Amino acid sequence: MPLCGVVFDFDGVIADTEALHLRAYQDTLSHWNLSLSRSEYFAHYLGYDDVGVINAVAHAQGRVLAESELNQLLAIKSRHFETLIRGEDVLFPDCTECIRRLSTQTKLAIASGALHHEISQILNANELQKYFEIIVAADHVDHPKPAPDGYLQAVAQLGRRATTPPAGCYVAIEDSRWGLEAARAAGLKTIGITNTYPASSLSIADAIVKNLDTVDQDFLNRLCS
Repeated sequence: MPLCGVVFDFDGVIADTEALHLRAYQDTLSHWNLSLSRSEYFAHYLGYDDVGVINAVAHAQGRVLAESELNQLLAIKSRHFETLIRGEDVLFPDCTECIRRLSTQTKLAIASGALHHEISQILNANELQKYFEIIVAADHVDHPKPAPDGYLQAVAQLGRRATTPPAGCYVAIEDSRWGLEAARAAGLKTIGITNTYPASSLSIADAIVKNLDTVDQDFLNRLCS
């Protein structure tokens, strides 16, 4: 099938921000006497959006958050994260060249469990927003990752803009098993990148890479063939 587009995850693929999200969660949850260790986060929660993480951590520690409490925690976490990334170079060193290269050859999108303003803040600071046709963030879908909704929406929107038939091949690039499961459920070919987890944790991917340097048109065409 012809390659129709590439859909990037954001945190852990484009931006080296997984650990920064953890710090923001830890600072936020401490206000409600809740805790989240690094090992717990990477083992159980990394693949979820803010609502999913905070609710799951609270439930695991015997708390049921009222909607007002959840909204307060979400606002605090967002402020903490924005403070952590402000003025920082958080891009993976190989992502900019990969994005520029692929944008001349196919349509690009982002499907992420992050919030849209967080993604835009980092992309705009690095002049990368212009390369992406579509950005589908956690606040754009009813069921964020690990549900496939974000990928389904990204592919549907790319299909309306693409010159090749939407029945062609779309490829997702992900750093976690949750993201890979979401992309596979949406019918995409998948590339796992070992920025966050070892290759053994990404075994469901159609291909596994150490960095984005190896992801070019020939690589993607072979994956789609």
